[in-house]
Order: sequence, then structure tokens, then C-alpha cells
Amino acid sequence: MSESEGQLQDYSVDQLAGAVVLVLGAIAGLLQVIWMSKCHCKVNLCYLFRCERRPPTEEEMKSLKQKTQELKGKKKNKPKEEEQEPEPEPEPEPEIEKLV
Repeated sequence: MSESEGQLQDYSVDQLAGAVVLVLGAIAGLLQVIWMSKCHCKVNLCYLFRCERRPPTEEEMKSLKQKTQELKGKKKNKPKEEEQEPEPEPEPEPEIEKLV
């Protein structure tokens, strides 16, 4: 058997960093899919980070819907208020005297 069997090749630091970023990105993508799902889930990351997500109840959904409608109504009213109050014109820049 050769001595190089089972040994990894020499990799540079930037290749290692790229591999770490790819692995962390894959884990983050998986966690995002789990978190955005509409099911009840608990996340325990090596006892360092614990989180529980539960979908909103019907009452919470109604209150959220009302809040979004109120915010949409406020956003629609804001441009009208801004149109009523014109922006002041900027002051002209002073002319610089030429030294000869």
C-alpha cells in the first residue's frame, strides 16, 4: 500500500473558506425552509440556540390582517399629504469671485 492513501491533498485557505461558506449556506437554507413553513417546529442547534415556531392562530391572523389593512391605508394617504405641501426650493449657490 502506498503512504499517500487516505490523505487529503493540500488545499489553500481560500478553498477551505469556500467550502465552509457552501456548507453554512446549505444549513442556513434548510433552516429558512423549516422556519418559513406553516407547521409547528422546534430547532435545537447543539444546545447553543433553541427556538420554537408555531403557526399563528385564527385570532392572530385576523388581527394581523387588520394591521396590514391599516398600514396600507396610511401608505395611501401619505402621498396625498406630501403632494399638498410642496418642497421648498433650494437656495442658489453663491458665486465665487475670481482672483486675477
